[in-house]
Amino acid sequence: MKVTTAALPLLPLFQRLLPDLPGIPGLPAIPGLPSIPGLSDVAALPGRLTGLSLTLLKASALEAAILAGHLLLYPSGIVQERRPSQAVRPTDAHAPQPSPPAPRLPAPASPPVVLLHGFIDNRSVFLLLRRSLAQHGRREIESLNYSPLTCDIRTAAELLDRHVEEICERTGSERVDVVGHSLGGLIARYYVQRLGGDRRVRTLVTLGTPHAGTKVVPLANAHPIVRQMRPGSPVMEELTRPAPGCRTRFVSFWSDLDHVMDPLETACLDHPDLTVENVRVSGIGHLALPVHPAVATGIRQALDTAEPETGTETATGTDTGPGKPAGGLTVA
Repeated sequence: MKVTTAALPLLPLFQRLLPDLPGIPGLPAIPGLPSIPGLSDVAALPGRLTGLSLTLLKASALEAAILAGHLLLYPSGIVQERRPSQAVRPTDAHAPQPSPPAPRLPAPASPPVVLLHGFIDNRSVFLLLRRSLAQHGRREIESLNYSPLTCDIRTAAELLDRHVEEICERTGSERVDVVGHSLGGLIARYYVQRLGGDRRVRTLVTLGTPHAGTKVVPLANAHPIVRQMRPGSPVMEELTRPAPGCRTRFVSFWSDLDHVMDPLETACLDHPDLTVENVRVSGIGHLALPVHPAVATGIRQALDTAEPETGTETATGTDTGPGKPAGGLTVA
């Protein structure tokens, strides 16, 4: 390979694009060329950019397909989910008999699962995840729709509080598991940390949730709930306050191609008082997190891991501990 000083002005750009590229062993020194950190990385640039562009292309195509499918399903999720009716009494001989349940895989008794969608969305986003959970033994799965006109995370958290209490009363369960996508995870976290929801929520799984606030799309600040999701907002400040004795276990899935998280690491949960497992997902974007089958498998494993020991290996292949970053899933 021939390198000339004409390439020097481009080196800062290469270093910014690929700051962590390893050097190339055995690259010969170039007489008369000053020693510049990262120069050896230039040789690997075309291959690395090609791999990155292919990954981005696949993830973008998947996001577009999911968005199209979700737009078709969106009307079906506008209406609030119907609650299970009372069981038919045995003495009512003329009452219609319920249809036989779909086949389920054997599983130990588990708490109900509550699904909470993201901003300007509804429960239809969880269609595939619900099916996956049901097929693997989860018998109580419910989605909560909050209004797209909701302007306060606190108000939505209070609605979640009432919803969870109703589920516990109806099912006889002391606790529930919650899965929240994007804003839904933030609402559930506020409920757990600030409204005493840790007494009810055993495990909270968040998918692409801006735990430290996101700076994406500044023009969206016209919506009050978007302003609450900004770094440094009063709601974000409340969530940084101490939460001693919190009984809820947190599992945060975050994607390295999530265009809604700015910066990407904002979807990692880091709080000294919380038991947290951060799971990195590679190869998919924000919309794919509640849809992709590999992520659904990770969610099931997270919910089935009841009370992990701090610092031990779990079914998702990651380490647990308060605010500790962990390994993750490669799904594309």
